[in-house]
Amino acid sequence: MKNIIAFAGSNSKESINKQLATYASSLVKNVNVTLLDLNDFDLPIYNIDLENESGIPDNAHKFLDILKNTDGIVLSLAEHNGTYATVFKNLFDWLTRIEGKMFFNKPMLLMATSPGGRGGLTALEIASARFPYHEANIIETFSLPFFGDNFKNGEIVNDDFSSQLNNAVKQFQKSI
Repeated sequence: MKNIIAFAGSNSKESINKQLATYASSLVKNVNVTLLDLNDFDLPIYNIDLENESGIPDNAHKFLDILKNTDGIVLSLAEHNGTYATVFKNLFDWLTRIEGKMFFNKPMLLMATSPGGRGGLTALEIASARFPYHEANIIETFSLPFFGDNFKNGEIVNDDFSSQLNNAVKQFQKSI
């Protein structure tokens, strides 16, 4: 059986992106899903001087090992001020210091959501353009606007968005 990971590019305890990643990963059939929380991989803010003095933190190596050993990635990015959240950018910076091609060509379902009408689309567009340089194999992208209106009781309640996500998940499933 294949193994996938799902996580949010957020460290919020109530992350709407974690809720979306959890839900989307539950739609992938016949796989083992490991839900990750970035709070379990605490890292200092990346700094070249810190890296030179202390090396790369163990949590960065641990996260990279998880990426290496998975068959697929479900990632939902939080958007802060038009880009992905600092906690994710910091993890990304540390990981690329170990391995520039940090996504190892693993199939990825890349998503974002927000309380607003663009649904994290700006962060999603930035990541879609950037991640392939690091061997991200982005199979599908999905944006869910107005999270509070469209996601209730652990699932998407808007039929159009539900259909879009289910189609994205099917394509992702075929690739793992």
